[in-house]
Amino acid sequence: MKDFLKLAKDRYSVRQFEKAQIPKEDIEKIIESALCAPTGVNSQPFKIWAFESEEAKNKLLSCTKMKFIEPAGVIFAVGADENKAWVRPYDNKNIADIDAAIVTTHMMLEIHDLGYGSTWIGHFDADALKELYPQMKGYSLIALLPVGKIAKDSKPSERHTLSKSKEELIEKL
Repeated sequence: MKDFLKLAKDRYSVRQFEKAQIPKEDIEKIIESALCAPTGVNSQPFKIWAFESEEAKNKLLSCTKMKFIEPAGVIFAVGADENKAWVRPYDNKNIADIDAAIVTTHMMLEIHDLGYGSTWIGHFDADALKELYPQMKGYSLIALLPVGKIAKDSKPSERHTLSKSKEELIEKL
């Protein structure tokens, strides 16, 4: 990668996938991007579950209304363990969710860099997912991350390039 800003601007939330397998080596690269993500005092208070089989993906789909992710080759779930995270001593802020969000963002950028599409899914029933997959209990599930071949007619949302002004968002002190 030679131009991070271009990658960051080009990446968009893909909501149209074509049915296609994701090669194992690409899945491993996505996982590797998560493992090298920075976390508070490198505590790595996250866990990632990879839904690769059709059976596992179908069970997961029963926990969300976002059915457009069905053709994804793999769907990741990312969770945070508050018991393993760094806590800021001044106000006892637990940063487990922040760490898991950093991990998810690293994965999204790697997915785009590999030529696939993804979107951050937050609209899912975490309790139902934990019932189906008891190994997720004890984690705050923050995201589902489908990975798939981008459909030919896929395009960014009209909101993709909208932004508040720099003056609204940045204050130099």
